[in-house]
Amino acid sequence: MFHWMGRWTYHARYTVIIGFIVLMGVSGLYGLGYQDKLTAQGFFDDTSESVAGTKLADKTFGRDFDGDVIALYSAPAGKHITDPDIEAAGRDLTQKLLTDYRTQIKDVSGYWNGSLGKTRFIDDSKTRAFVSIGLQGTGDQDSVDCYHQIKDKLAITGLDVRIAGRVPVADAVGLTMQTDIERMHLIALPLVAVVLFFVFGGVIAAALPLIIGGLTIAGSWGVMKVLTGFMPVHQFADAVISLIGLGLAIDYGLFMVSRFREEIAEGRSTEEAVRITVSTAGRTITFSATIIVVCVAGVLIFPMTFLRSVALGALTAVILAALLSITVLPAMLGVLGKRVDAFGLKRFSRTRTTEQIDASFWSRLATWAMKRPALLAYPIMLVLLGLILPFLHAEYAGLTEKYLPPGNETRSAQQSFDAVFPKERVSPIKLVIEGADRATLNAIVAAANQTPGRTADFEKPFSNGVAEAGVNVKVYTSGLVDPKNADTVITRLRSISPPAGVTMYVTGLPMLERDSIHGVINRLPWLLEILVLASFIMMFLAFGSFVLPLKAVVVSALSLTCTLGFLSFVFYDGHGAKLLNFTPQPLSFPVLVIIIAIIFGLSTDYEIFLMSRMAEARARGASTPESIRYGTAHTGGIITAAALVLIVVTGAFGLSELVLMKYIAYGMIVALVLDATIIRMLLVPSIMKLLGDRCWWAPRWAKRLHARIGLAEFETPAASVHPTTEEVTV
Repeated sequence: MFHWMGRWTYHARYTVIIGFIVLMGVSGLYGLGYQDKLTAQGFFDDTSESVAGTKLADKTFGRDFDGDVIALYSAPAGKHITDPDIEAAGRDLTQKLLTDYRTQIKDVSGYWNGSLGKTRFIDDSKTRAFVSIGLQGTGDQDSVDCYHQIKDKLAITGLDVRIAGRVPVADAVGLTMQTDIERMHLIALPLVAVVLFFVFGGVIAAALPLIIGGLTIAGSWGVMKVLTGFMPVHQFADAVISLIGLGLAIDYGLFMVSRFREEIAEGRSTEEAVRITVSTAGRTITFSATIIVVCVAGVLIFPMTFLRSVALGALTAVILAALLSITVLPAMLGVLGKRVDAFGLKRFSRTRTTEQIDASFWSRLATWAMKRPALLAYPIMLVLLGLILPFLHAEYAGLTEKYLPPGNETRSAQQSFDAVFPKERVSPIKLVIEGADRATLNAIVAAANQTPGRTADFEKPFSNGVAEAGVNVKVYTSGLVDPKNADTVITRLRSISPPAGVTMYVTGLPMLERDSIHGVINRLPWLLEILVLASFIMMFLAFGSFVLPLKAVVVSALSLTCTLGFLSFVFYDGHGAKLLNFTPQPLSFPVLVIIIAIIFGLSTDYEIFLMSRMAEARARGASTPESIRYGTAHTGGIITAAALVLIVVTGAFGLSELVLMKYIAYGMIVALVLDATIIRMLLVPSIMKLLGDRCWWAPRWAKRLHARIGLAEFETPAASVHPTTEEVTV
């Protein structure tokens, strides 16, 4: 198939180039502005009790808008909230909000709005008060739009105002993420272009992977625009598309262009070089992308909009990057031919022959590693495994204002509000009780009030509006003193057993977050099984060995344990917090799931490129040590360059003010540095040298199966100018 594709791509090169550019361009134009349809919600487990309770309460009373926006007012020195002029100004503002902004505001509750419960909204010093504003809209994007229209209308003459609440926090996170993506485009793309120029030594060769990256992102926009019409898509998906789409497109471009130049250096014609490049590097890219797709698709088992939408965004980017790399890129190489080295520096652009590659630094490094395999392999594995220790004591939490950087206005306002009004939690615990009579309600509430760790008792029922006729649903609320104690409170409340015919849900944001964390943790073993099984099957089909897939899983697991340990050491323990400008806090487990899938996929990706060249040499009859040396020599520089490019791309996200993006950036940087240096260039050669010919072992029945359905393919001598260099390709 790939031989045919290589020939077809060359002969139809102009049609392929024009066709895909038009297709991706149309998709990009259609997808323009799809970011406006993205959501900031979706971190909750849709199968959990807390989500069921929330849906019941919302269906009965309408969306919970209490605490959408909190306006915290502070009087200057010598003044008080109770002063007549301030009282009058506060009443005027409240009335104005209720009358002039009815399409944006659903309700206003505050010190200046009526006489009942006024003390709830003012502190003991009479110098600070707050107003709680409920916004119109049925979804989070509607609420954000309403917030943008009223956020500058909340000032009161003579008072300082600070804005907090659920919607402002979510809006700040979303705006920060958009800024990160723009920064990545402004900073990373020029730096990547410079790196690629020195890797390839020419403007033309360096531009090709960037073109593929741009087409990948444009094509992904259109797909995501379609998805927003069928399901909620989280804002994080846009960042992942830019990261994965650009990163993988450039990675794949590196392998394709490098292989093409290698074939040209061997004296092959442009047509033959394109055909061989597609049937070798193109096949490996397809196989690699398939494994990454399966790894990322495993994330779809989690019932969370955040994880599912991010996974779909990553899948779109991976598939398009691979498709364009094996069609448009070789077609452009077919048009350019030897001109691929044009506009370059001879010192860097010199295309090297096989003999020159075999004498390179990477070849000597692999030979050195194989001379003392035990002294390298065992200590490296012990050190990498030991780096998981910080992860073992880490804790996890949901999205809070602390994910914003210290000094952020919204974060500071939220923390000030929580400090001044500790009983007025924006995100309280809720008891949603259905089907209970008055006596039963009183008994359940009395039992719930025996639970410690709350800011106040569950008292009279709370509702956001008028309940549906004939529906017997009551909602009681109470604050949580310490979010870290949520598990204890949840367990105690859920131990209350209502009588037959009565249903009680323990919900509220603290419960939604804890249920989501436990839902992710409970399904994590399934994801790991998918990653391991998929990698094993695909690598067996490629290499016909049972040992190599197991070795690849172990190596990828070591890379992953290192990364998780590093993230815990930095972001949970707080080492380097001042330097990186974040607050140490419990980790976001859903984001860790994305990191696990991406890093495992990328680690396996590099393993495939390395092993494919080793398998080529082995198929020509080379010994295991010679195959190891050959594969390392022919991929070491490319893998290092690919990792460097991805480090530049992710490094731009490291400048983010949002700690979630720092997770992705620094986690991937650590994984890429380890993978492209210590693991691929030292650990893998030493482990394979210790295993020797056992690397290629599989049971006889498996060998027969591989002979029938395996993915390996040979170049025949008749098809090559230099038959001795044509090798089996995966």
